[in-house]
Amino acid sequence: MDAYPHVEETKGSLGNWRKFVRLIQETKPSKALLLTALLLSIGATVVSLIIPMFTKGLVDGFTMSSLKSSQIVSLGIAFVVQTIASGVSIYLLNVIGQRVVASLRDRLWRKMLVLPVPFYDQNRTGETISRITNDTGIVKNLITEHLIAFVSGILSVIGSMVILFMLDWQMTLIMLTVIPVSALVLVPLGKQMFKISKGLQDETASFTGKLTQVLSEIRLVKSSNAEQREYENGAKGISNLLAFGIREGKVQAMIQPLMSFVLMLLLVIIVGFGGMRVSSGAMSAGDLVAYILYLIQIVIPMSQLSMFFTQVQKAIGATEHLMTILDTEEEDHSKQAKVKEGSLPMTVDHVNFAYEKGQEAILKDVHFHIPAGKVTAIVGPSGGGKTTLFSLFERYYEPTQGSIRLGDERIDSYSLQSWRSQIGYVSQESPLMDGTIRDNICYGMNREVSEEELKLATKMAYADIFIDDMPQGYDTEVGERGVKLSGGQRQRIAIARALLRDPKILMLDEATSSLDSKSEIVVQDALQNLMKGRTTLVIAHRLSTVVDADQIVFIEKGKVTGIGSHELLFEEHEMYREFAMQQLRIQEQGLRNVEALPMEPDQEDQHQEEQEAFEQKPLFLRKQQSM
Repeated sequence: MDAYPHVEETKGSLGNWRKFVRLIQETKPSKALLLTALLLSIGATVVSLIIPMFTKGLVDGFTMSSLKSSQIVSLGIAFVVQTIASGVSIYLLNVIGQRVVASLRDRLWRKMLVLPVPFYDQNRTGETISRITNDTGIVKNLITEHLIAFVSGILSVIGSMVILFMLDWQMTLIMLTVIPVSALVLVPLGKQMFKISKGLQDETASFTGKLTQVLSEIRLVKSSNAEQREYENGAKGISNLLAFGIREGKVQAMIQPLMSFVLMLLLVIIVGFGGMRVSSGAMSAGDLVAYILYLIQIVIPMSQLSMFFTQVQKAIGATEHLMTILDTEEEDHSKQAKVKEGSLPMTVDHVNFAYEKGQEAILKDVHFHIPAGKVTAIVGPSGGGKTTLFSLFERYYEPTQGSIRLGDERIDSYSLQSWRSQIGYVSQESPLMDGTIRDNICYGMNREVSEEELKLATKMAYADIFIDDMPQGYDTEVGERGVKLSGGQRQRIAIARALLRDPKILMLDEATSSLDSKSEIVVQDALQNLMKGRTTLVIAHRLSTVVDADQIVFIEKGKVTGIGSHELLFEEHEMYREFAMQQLRIQEQGLRNVEALPMEPDQEDQHQEEQEAFEQKPLFLRKQQSM
């Protein structure tokens, strides 16, 4: 079985009531409130059982002279007590239900944050969100809307049945013959409702997943003219939800009229048969009135019980999905060992890795050493496994075989928090959270960041240039995923965030890919200062980024095919030489294009800086470019 199962594929049984009870128990609901609510509900039900007997006495001995004010007051008090007890019990159950769902959502949210990355690879985000919101709402509805009705209904049915046997056992036996016939129809309908409800929950989660994906990438949708395609996909989901809703409506349309039919049938039988017994003197008129009132107290709760069991089917289906998430294996946070002080070399020791069992390995026997305090550049064709290797360094995944070591210790021997706190990671996407620039630069810092630290980090990342030009400065809202900023601005904020962490290990995945030439030059200078004394890993496609690295590791098709300096690989590694020459031709062509265009004064300054940067390259590089 897959270690991280798809939530929507979880199977369960109809009668898995214990799993639901376990889920509720783990939220630790207030037993005092629950007991109080149940006692009040029982009290209200007992009062409702007394009222028909009180009515019986009034009917049998009713005369204006026999009617006493105390009887009227007593009857009024009984109604008031029943109303207040019922209202308070409903309120308390709502409080309990809301607290249970809040606790459940809190558990789920906490769980989401410690689930490993492979879980999110296999489950769409929108569907998982639907489980937290919609499925927990189903559980809440069962507690707040149906639990009291169930408890009071059971008590009302049992109490009424006992009293009915005492009033007239013959008529009661006739009534009982109708109930089993109704059950023969209701039970299959309940099973059908379970299947429909479970399918409806799955389809709702799938539809939510589609909406989340499309709306989060709305710019891609519009730029690709894919509105019609996504509309059709969404319309299909809406049609599926409609189909499930209609099927659910059909079942409910059968249940409700059936219960009404049973009620009317019983009333006709009881009134007819009871009228005969009253005329024969076998029972009094008051007995017949009380009998009918008790019959109503059986039939109405029976209808509520049918709705309760329908809701139970939904809750059990929702429980299975929720328990799948809660029972999923978490990231291992049990280790408490902290990374030791000082800079240590790292070793990638014969690592193999595949995202799923049975798939072809992405990394194959990858082995190389990473000197402490030096710069190691990882280059190679796209899809070769460079970013996957970075994911292993971050411990998003564990190697299938082999290990990664810091000094003599495997990195998985350290606590995740301690290990990840040592890493400053700047990726290609430069992700930002909705909030201010300040929030994003300080994101993940578990301490108060001073204004001086913040400004120093942004200055070193050359982010202060554009931040100071904004009216709200560091309090500028970046928008969802940073859409209000340019790609280069987002990248520099990500670099400032890494600088603020003051990491021992710096990981740069195309960290300057979104910057223009001028910004790249100054940010490269900042990164050079940051790299001093740190173990740095760089993924890059630009030759200018890796040429000064202490060592270069060339990876293609998941294998290391070359390790060494730029000079060594240029001489001995054919694919690296091709890569380097291609980059030199691109840079040379770019400079020629710039020279051919008329320039503004500031453009001339930028071109002069680029030319100076080129002239500062090692002599062998300039010779290669002039070839």
